[in-house]
Amino acid sequence: MLRNENIGKKEKLRLILVKMNRFLFGFNNRRGFLLKFFIYTLLITIGFVYLYPMIYMFITSMKSLEDLLDTSINWIPSSLYLENYQQAFSVMNIRDSFVGSMLIAAVPTIFQVVVAALAGYGFARFQFPFKKLFFALMIFTFIIPPQILMMPTYRLFSTFEWTGSLNAFAIPAALGQGLNSTIFILIFYQFFKQTPQSLYEAAEVDGANPLTCFFRIAIPMAVPAFIISFLFSFVWYWNETYLTTLYLTSRNTDLTTILLQLQQFEQNYEAMYPVVENSPNKINEGIKMAGTMISLLPLLLIYFFMQRYFVESVDRSGIAGE
Repeated sequence: MLRNENIGKKEKLRLILVKMNRFLFGFNNRRGFLLKFFIYTLLITIGFVYLYPMIYMFITSMKSLEDLLDTSINWIPSSLYLENYQQAFSVMNIRDSFVGSMLIAAVPTIFQVVVAALAGYGFARFQFPFKKLFFALMIFTFIIPPQILMMPTYRLFSTFEWTGSLNAFAIPAALGQGLNSTIFILIFYQFFKQTPQSLYEAAEVDGANPLTCFFRIAIPMAVPAFIISFLFSFVWYWNETYLTTLYLTSRNTDLTTILLQLQQFEQNYEAMYPVVENSPNKINEGIKMAGTMISLLPLLLIYFFMQRYFVESVDRSGIAGE
């Protein structure tokens, strides 16, 4: 009897150890607690690193001068102070700068995506003399640091009087030399390369020419590539400050962008709100952060409404190099 009780206790202990082992390390395809804990801890840490600057900027932009000077107020302002945003809107000339940013981001992006799709389709579908050479030259243009070509490019654009206007961005994009055009050509090339050749052959048997195949077969199947290329190109043009400063400020022009206004924020603020002795108009950290949040808001809204399409497109277009 005593022996049976000992066997029963050992069996219960073994079952407990098996359950603990499955709970901690998992079994079959189920993840254990330790692996889940590690993954969630890593994701929370990465998320905090990315979100902390945004949270800090937003909270600081909502602080009044008294809250900024009060060391006891750190994360929760005493009240939501919207005057910072009102001043930032007026200083940044938000209407004209937003229109300029949309033009400089959207127009070259449309040209760039169309040209990249045509170039990627040509490289993927057709065989022609010196194809490998042209493909290698295209890759080579991406390897060359843009700073090396900046001065001759500026001289060329000045000769054609493209500086100070949208032409400095739209025409190069229409000629396949936009911002990081090589990446988008490679995305379309990889996507069209994976499209079954039998679809094109069946269309050609029915009398379709190459352009018909492109518009009727290639484009409908390459929607994820179009979405990911458009979003990446739009964001890169929107965030571009070096080229916009070089091309737009070299000549007198009414065209400006939100980021250019952000660069000149302190200078424009002091011109609009002159500082005199004991004046409350002196610029502070809250006003600067309000201007920064305004410059980020359009991109945040775009990603918020298109995040589902963005994630699906990244996965389906093979941009990770799969």
